[in-house]
Amino acid sequence: MLGLILYRVLDFYELLIVVWCIMSWIPGMNETIERIRYALGSIVEPYLSLFRRYIPPFNGIDFSPIVAIIVLRLVQRLILTIL
Repeated sequence: MLGLILYRVLDFYELLIVVWCIMSWIPGMNETIERIRYALGSIVEPYLSLFRRYIPPFNGIDFSPIVAIIVLRLVQRLILTIL
C-alpha cells in the first residue's frame, strides 16, 4: 500500500516537472500564471539542481529535466519490483 502511494507521488512529481518545463517556454501572460510558475519552480528546482550540477546545458538546451524524469522512472520500477 505504501509503495503504491509513493509510486503515485513520484508520478505526480514527474507531471509537475513536465508542466514546469512547458510553462518555462511560455512568456508570462499575467500575474496568476507567474505565481503558478514560481510555485512549481520552488517545488521542482531543488530536485533538478541535483542534475544541473553534472549535466551542463547543450546549445542552450537544459537536459536535466529529462534525466531527472528518467531517474524517477527508475525509482518507480524499483518500487514495483519490491512490491
